[in-house]
Amino acid sequence: MEAPLLPVDDAPLTHPSPRQAGRGPGRGDADAAATVEVKPPTVPAVEPPASSQIADALGKLAVPAAAFLAALVLFGIFIALTGRNPLSVYYQMYRGSFGTWFSFQNTLLRAAPLMLTALATALPLRLGLVVLGGEGAMVLGGLAAAAAAVGMHAHGPSAIKASMLIAGALVGGTWIAMAGALRAYRGVNETISTLLLNYIAIALLNHIVEGPLRDPASLNKPSTPPIGDDNMLGNLPGLDVHWGLAWGLGACLLTWFLMNRTTFGFAARMVGGNVRAALLSGLPVARLIIIVCFVGGVAAGLAGSLEVAAIHGAANASLVSGYGYTGVLVAFLARANPLAVLPVALILGGIGASGGLLQRLFELPDATVNVLQGILFITILFSETFYGRGLPFGRRKAVAA
Repeated sequence: MEAPLLPVDDAPLTHPSPRQAGRGPGRGDADAAATVEVKPPTVPAVEPPASSQIADALGKLAVPAAAFLAALVLFGIFIALTGRNPLSVYYQMYRGSFGTWFSFQNTLLRAAPLMLTALATALPLRLGLVVLGGEGAMVLGGLAAAAAAVGMHAHGPSAIKASMLIAGALVGGTWIAMAGALRAYRGVNETISTLLLNYIAIALLNHIVEGPLRDPASLNKPSTPPIGDDNMLGNLPGLDVHWGLAWGLGACLLTWFLMNRTTFGFAARMVGGNVRAALLSGLPVARLIIIVCFVGGVAAGLAGSLEVAAIHGAANASLVSGYGYTGVLVAFLARANPLAVLPVALILGGIGASGGLLQRLFELPDATVNVLQGILFITILFSETFYGRGLPFGRRKAVAA
């Protein structure tokens, strides 16, 4: 059995002195003890200078910022072709999203679910998986929350609220984890499977809302029985914004810590960097894929349960609001960074909140902001080809040995 290798400092290398090297064995213990200990030189760790770190940070920000500006220019051309002044439209979009306290709170309301649905795409992206199932996980999360409220109607408000959030999170996590398991064990493309699962989730919502859980009092718009005013989530102190915003902020912070400051996150990022190296290192790649997909689905399912518990009060077709698909755009624009999801969700939430004002002032369709989001998504995908190519910063110079 071989002895374990020791660190260099614990096992110094010994070489015979020149006198001892020229003598044979048995010439005396004194000469045999005359040895020279030689330690290999310690190479200090070289950290990149602060200027290089700043350049790398600017490089990561410049490309998405340029893509965002390009999308604004293209959208301005689209607005000009309709006979409106693009600058006036942009000014009113600012007013409708951040210009007043009321509009800013409306932006926060729209940003809260985007923070959560974006994590359903951002976290698997760290493993190199493109998951588009945030919409389906959110829909089923809201449906599970409404069903939990119906089943727990005999309990107190605290138990009902907790059961709604837990049910929505677990169902959403399981829904996305199914796609992760198909990818890990059967090689099914996660982009296609999650996209198709969205349609299945919406079909399940329509079937259950219009069938087993339909409230007889909901005539024109089928819905589940209302959860009751006592079981609704309240607003944050001093704001006309529900507690979903706090859940979104907390989820982004926790997942950032998970993916960047834990061994689990390091293993997940290793899988995203090189799957073959991760397998050779003995990492449980399949298990990591399923767990990360489950965590992302938990966030999206929580978004659906918060929509039911804080806004709608029941599950109905209003859950199919497109927050899941917009969350995909948020995740790509944030480059799968949970912390960057926060400002990006705020910006896109503001864009969505300004749609009604554009409709009233310029007689534009309410879906005009969706055109901007679509252009933005195309420019973001196109900008991926520019990373490391011809940028004035963000490159690392080779260090001579």
